[in-house]
Amino acid sequence: MATKSVGDNDFASEVLASGKPVLVDFWAEWCGPCKMIGPSLEEISEELAGQVEIVKLNIDDHPDTPAKYGVRGIPTMILFKGGEIADTKVGAAPKAQLKSWLEAAL
Repeated sequence: MATKSVGDNDFASEVLASGKPVLVDFWAEWCGPCKMIGPSLEEISEELAGQVEIVKLNIDDHPDTPAKYGVRGIPTMILFKGGEIADTKVGAAPKAQLKSWLEAAL
């Protein structure tokens, strides 16, 4: 299952009300490190399908949600479980490191 995009309007229904953990990747088109981890998150989404859903939120197009969760730098990844923040990771990292962080947080 590939990553999908969410925005301010559907964040509550797609992330907070989800029955399984959701990793939100806060990113922007101009962010080099965000683009660098994009393919890794796509692969992790496939590898951990059924365990976690990975969604992307463009902070330029949807500024309300990042402000609500205190996102100050990107890329920022926030894992939500049961509508609550379970863990946060700021900054780009190699795929193996991202995957092991996510698996440990699940």
